[in-house]
Formats: sequence, C-alpha cells, structure tokens
Amino acid sequence: MRYPPQILEEIRARLPVSAVVGKRVRLKKAGREWKGLSPFNAEKTPSFYVNDQKQFYHCFSSGKHGDIFTFLMETEGLSFPEAVERLAGEAGVPLPKLTHEDRAEEVKRKTLYDVMDMAAEFFEASLQGRFGMKARDYLAGRSLSPETQKCFRIGYAPPERFALRDHLAAKGISIDMMAEAGLLIVGEDVKVPYDRFRDRVMFPICDVRGRVIAFGGRAMSADAPAKYLNSPDTPLFNKGRLLYNYHLARKPAHDRGTVIAVEGYVDVISLSVAGFPNTVAPLGTALTEDQLALLWRLSEDPILCFDGDKAGRRAAYRALDTALPNLSSGKSLRFALLPEGQDPDDLARSGGRTAIERVLAAAKPLVDILWARETEAAPLDTPERRAALERRLRESLALIRDETLRRYYREDVESRLAGLNPDSRANRFNRQGGGGRRDFRGPAPTTPNAPKSVSPLLAKSRIFVGTTPGAAREATIVCIFLTHSDLISKHAETLVDLEFEGRDAQMMRSLLLDSAASGEPADTTVMRARLERAGLTQAADRLNALVRPGDRWMLDPHADPLRLEDALRQAITLHRRARTLHSELRAAERALAEEDNETNLAWLREVQNQLSSVEGAEADLDKNGSAGGAGF
Repeated sequence: MRYPPQILEEIRARLPVSAVVGKRVRLKKAGREWKGLSPFNAEKTPSFYVNDQKQFYHCFSSGKHGDIFTFLMETEGLSFPEAVERLAGEAGVPLPKLTHEDRAEEVKRKTLYDVMDMAAEFFEASLQGRFGMKARDYLAGRSLSPETQKCFRIGYAPPERFALRDHLAAKGISIDMMAEAGLLIVGEDVKVPYDRFRDRVMFPICDVRGRVIAFGGRAMSADAPAKYLNSPDTPLFNKGRLLYNYHLARKPAHDRGTVIAVEGYVDVISLSVAGFPNTVAPLGTALTEDQLALLWRLSEDPILCFDGDKAGRRAAYRALDTALPNLSSGKSLRFALLPEGQDPDDLARSGGRTAIERVLAAAKPLVDILWARETEAAPLDTPERRAALERRLRESLALIRDETLRRYYREDVESRLAGLNPDSRANRFNRQGGGGRRDFRGPAPTTPNAPKSVSPLLAKSRIFVGTTPGAAREATIVCIFLTHSDLISKHAETLVDLEFEGRDAQMMRSLLLDSAASGEPADTTVMRARLERAGLTQAADRLNALVRPGDRWMLDPHADPLRLEDALRQAITLHRRARTLHSELRAAERALAEEDNETNLAWLREVQNQLSSVEGAEADLDKNGSAGGAGF
C-alpha cells in the first residue's frame, strides 16, 4: 500500500539514521557525523558516513546513498512496504488503518496463502507416498538429496485428476478458492473442475517473505504437452514480477555482493547445493524489467548464467535488449556462458564448485555480449558490411538512457570498430572460416605473434624502464588529484570505483576519499599537510617520479582546466580498460594451461593484442605530450 509522506517523516524523525545503521555497522563519532566501515564493500579505511541531521547515509566506496528505509532495502533485501512496517514498529508509529475494501482483500489474500501452503504440504506428502517413487528416482538421479528436497519443499502431484481438489475440499476449501489460487482447471467448457498439476515434480514458488504463492511442475511423462508448467497469474502471483528462490537468495546475495541468475528450478537448486545460495531464476519467461529490478536490488552487477547452446545465447541477447534502456552508472550485468551442451545443473554435478567458479570468473561484461551479437549477425568482410555493423551498434547504444554511461559505451565501441581494418579482419576470417562463430573479446590480433607486454615504443620510454604501464597510469591519476584538489569532490564517485594495484596508489586513494568525505576545501598546502599527518609524503614522491614526461604538464597547478579534464578522462578510461584486459588475460592463460587448443590460444593472443593497443595508445600520448610542470 501507499504510505502518506507525513507518516514516513514521523518515522524518520523518531529513528535517527545512526540508530538504524548502528545495528549493522560499528559507527564512531566524527564531528557532526558518524563514520564506519562500508556494509556494502570490504574495506580497511572507513568510507561510510551517517548524518542524523540530514537523515541520510553515504558510502563513498560503493556510491550508495539513502535514508533508513533505503538502508534496510539495500542491506537486507526488504521491499519498501516491509521496511516501512518494520521501522514503524520500532518507532511506535501506527500505520494507517485499512478500509473495509482493503481489509476484505487482505483476508482473501491471507486465505489464498493458506490454500497454497496446504497444497505445498499435500505435494510434499505425495512425494513420499506410493505414487511418488518415480519422482523420487528422478530427483535422486539429479543428485537432489532428501535434505535438499525438504529445504526447497519439493513435492509431487499425483496422476489422478482430482487428488488435490478432493484433499483441499475435505479441509473446507471451496472450488472457487482453489480456482482463484490457480490450482484447478476451470472454464465454461469444463464441466467438472480438475487438478491443473498431475504427474509432475512440484517446485513451490515463494514471494519475498517465503510464502508459497505458485508452483512450477516438471512432467514425469515424456508424452506431456509441456515439460514444465507454471501456475497462471493469480491475485498472489505474476510470473514476470518475481524470481524463483529470491527469498532464500537475498541474504547470501547481499553478503557476497552478487547474485547469479540461471534458467531453471533445478539449476538454482544444484548451484545452491554446490555452494552458491545466491542463485535465482526467471519463471519460464525471458528476463523482464521487473525481474531485472529485483536482481539490481540484490546486486549492482548480477551474473546471468545461461546454457551453452544456441537457446542460451538467444536468452543472453534478449536479456541484453531488456537491460540496455535500464543501465546506469551503478547498475550493469555480466554474462557467463557455459560450455557447449551443458546447463548449470550439468556443470555442478560434473565439475562441482571449482568448475562453477571458473565459469563465473570468466563472466563477460555487457558490452562484450553486445559486440558479440552484432558481429555474429553477418560477415564483416566488406566496407558496406562493416558500416552496417556500426549502424546496428549505434542503434543499440541509443537505447541507453544514462547520458554519461552512453558516452563511455560509445567510446568502447568506437575503439573496437577502429580495430576492424581490412587486414586484421582478413586474418581473423581466414582463421575462423569466413564468418563462423566469433568470441566475445573484440578484434583479433593482426599477426600470429602479438606482443605479450608493452609496445616497442612504450618499452623505450626511459621513465618506464623498471616499472609497469599500470604503475605509471595509476601514478598519473593520483597525482592529478593531489595537485588539483578541486577535482576530488567533483570526481569522488569515479575515484571510488577505480581499482589500483600499487600499494602507494591504494593508500593515496584512501586519503583522497577521506578528503572528499570531509567536505572541506583543500588547496595544495592543505593537501601537503594531510600527506605529512598521514605519513604519506614519501609515497607521494614515489608516485610523482613514476609520471611519464609526456604527462607531467598535468601536474602544473596552472594547467588548462578543459585540457586537464579531458586528459584525466582519457587516463581513467585507459586504466579501466587495461584492468579489464589484464583480468581477461589471466583467465585466458588459465584456460590455455588447462586445455591447450587453438581456441584458447586465439583468445590469449587477442587479449595480448588489445593490451598492446591500449599500452601503445599511452605511448603515443607520452610521445605527443608536452613536458613541463613542477609536479606535486
């Protein structure tokens, strides 16, 4: 139901944010605010702040921000009404009384919940009865133990047409109530209503509170018209607005920081048993916007794990279309495609937890799936076809509503398009047979012996001898913020999202975030004082020494602001791209070590070539940049 704004304000007024948050986060007083370690990310330096006067919290490490209602929704996966009801109880604020019509509807819904629970108990008992032997054998063959069956309340619908109907009727449940719950087949052409589910293994579907609201049934007979059958939409159930196992997965998902979405009930259960209780599934439909919103309530970066066949790829592409208009700077998707011919249940039983972890670790970002779909659509061996590819990609990117995110996607896609010169495409098509199935990793290398580290130009840079491209890149970004401290608050969220490899850069990042959290202006003198108090002066000097000659103009306090902003954006984009490629390089190396074949070798070389392109771009910037600037 909707709650009047004055009720919500009264709850906020009676419950300080620090009181609600303090039950989950150890807070320490910091001036007018409270601070503590983020409940959303693992960290050693506090970046989570609570302000009781302004009635909000802000987490610099994750970018999350909100009030007491949002906090319960984010940390416990509660719906908004659930959060309001709980906090109203704690605050002693009475909620509005239901109208007569509302009360009648609530009674009716409560009765329907009771009916569905009775049906679940009947199916559970039937699984253990004389008719359930075939279903028990099926479940045993899928390695679902009796304990697992009990945990997920798996049952069996007997083959008789009136078994459930007669059982519920004996308990005083009317035919109309059973029909409204979706348990019976009724209609003008049906003289005698009969059970919807017959001779099927039954999987109860629960709402966010764990109440049974529907069922999914798996046919035991090969002659059944539908292998899987779900309950119809009812006053309790809409299959496009719920995820199977959401009620059990939401706490593990919040604890682990991610959620896995698969395609079927047994897939969910198998992954849960294998050690991934943060697994859910759509209910026999393509992923809907409502289901996507549920996933994002659990994690900002859910993993969609699809079967390794054509149907699985089509499902991934449909999910891509659903996601594109709804993406934002804090919400995206990753895609994990399984080996050909396997589903998550097969993988869990054959390879166990290790095999699943390997697949999940290799999950691809959404932009890779978009690129794969469009490059698979047609051969790219002529200018006209490559132009058509560019048009399709631009049409897809136009669906992204978030302007900033759309710009970053456009930059990524344009860099991939730039690699589609005729020579490199020819090499790739010769190797893959002229337009066969392509991988998700962008342009292929132009030569079979792509460089494995830095480009020759970069390797000759005197400042780069004895260090790594990543170290210089991190040093440049950090030193820009140290020199131009006015940029810290402006780019605080961006800085939060950056991952640094070097210890000096990591420590400096924490200092910069603390500076942003303080809200106080900081010029060069103030930043130097903060460095000295934190004992980080030498670390700053070491980072300064790593900045390349062509980038030192950025450390001039009087550098052109527009040019500086553009350079900072390019450095961050290159840094993110290189981090992604290095992660993919490690995955490719592991894959090649486990299975030495042409596919894995081609993958490794492609990633190496892309890394070379990124590092070559940095070398070009170094060559063309203008030296100068005293540095920090």
